[in-house]
Amino acid sequence: MNHPARLSDLETVLTALEGVVLGKSREVRLALCCLLARGHLLIEDLPGLGKTTLAQALARVTGLDMQRLQFTSDLLPADVLGVSIFDPRAASFRFQPGPIFHGLVLADEINRATPRTQSALLEAMEEGRVSVEGETRPLPDPFFVIATQNPREQAGTFPLPESQLDRFLMRLSLGYPDPAAEREILRGRAGRVTLEALPVLLDAATLRAWQARLERLHVAEALLDYVQTLAAASREHPDLAWGLSPRGALALLRAARGWALLEGRDHVLPEDVQAVWVPVVGHRLGHERREEGEAMARDLLTRVPVMP
Repeated sequence: MNHPARLSDLETVLTALEGVVLGKSREVRLALCCLLARGHLLIEDLPGLGKTTLAQALARVTGLDMQRLQFTSDLLPADVLGVSIFDPRAASFRFQPGPIFHGLVLADEINRATPRTQSALLEAMEEGRVSVEGETRPLPDPFFVIATQNPREQAGTFPLPESQLDRFLMRLSLGYPDPAAEREILRGRAGRVTLEALPVLLDAATLRAWQARLERLHVAEALLDYVQTLAAASREHPDLAWGLSPRGALALLRAARGWALLEGRDHVLPEDVQAVWVPVVGHRLGHERREEGEAMARDLLTRVPVMP
C-alpha cells in the first residue's frame, strides 16, 4: 500500500470508522486527529459505550498492531513494560517485551491500577522508549495509546494526577448514542459485526507520511496571537487554580494542525483551534470532574474574541 498520502485516504478512513461507531462523527474525527498529531487519547466513560470498539476500529483501518491491557489493582510495571527472564539454554537473560511494544495500546480502565503502574505507562508514552534494567528500547513508530478510565465516582479507582493527565493530548467522552444510532446497533449494523469487515486502509509508512505532513502546515502569526490570548485568559481566570501551560498551548496547536489536515487545508484557522479546544484543554485546567473542566474550557472560548 506504500503510495503517496492523499486526502481521499483520510476521508475513506473516517467513513469506515463512522460506520462502526455510529452517531459519533465528531468523536471519531477527534480520535483520528489525535493519532495524526502523534498524541495519545484518554476516553472517560461508563462501560459499554464503544470505547474498545473505537480503539479496535482505529487499529484495523490503520494496520496498527494492537494490544489490549486490562488495568487492575494488582498489575505491576513489569506487566506493562516487560521483564528479563533467564534462558537456561543460552545461560543468559533474555528480555521479554511487554504489551506496550505494539503500535496501538488500549490501556483499559487505567485508573484501576496503582499510581506506580500508571506512571510506568505514562513515562513510556512521553519518552517513546522504555528503559528496563539499564537498557533503553525504542517503542514502535507510529505509537498510539488509547486509555480508558471510569468516572471518578466509581469505586476502586486511582485518579490520574494533573501531571499525568497532561501526557494525553485529548480527553473525550463518547456518551450514549442517539436513538437512531442505538436502533442500528440493536439491529446488529454496528460494533463488532461491522468491525470484522473493516479493511486496512492505511499502512505505517502512509500514516507516518500524514504525521510528517501535519508538521508542515502553515500557522500564521495572527493564529499564534489567538492561541496566546486564549492561554493568557485561562491563566487570569479567577475560578482557575492554574491555566494552560506553554506545553499545553503547544499541544493545542498540534491538535489544531490535525483538525486542519482532516479538513483538507494546508494552513490552520481559528476554527481549527476552536474545534479541538475543549478536548485538549478541559483536562488541563485543574478541575477534578471532566464535566467541570470542559464547561470552564467552553466558557473561556466565549470570552476571547478571534480578532482582539
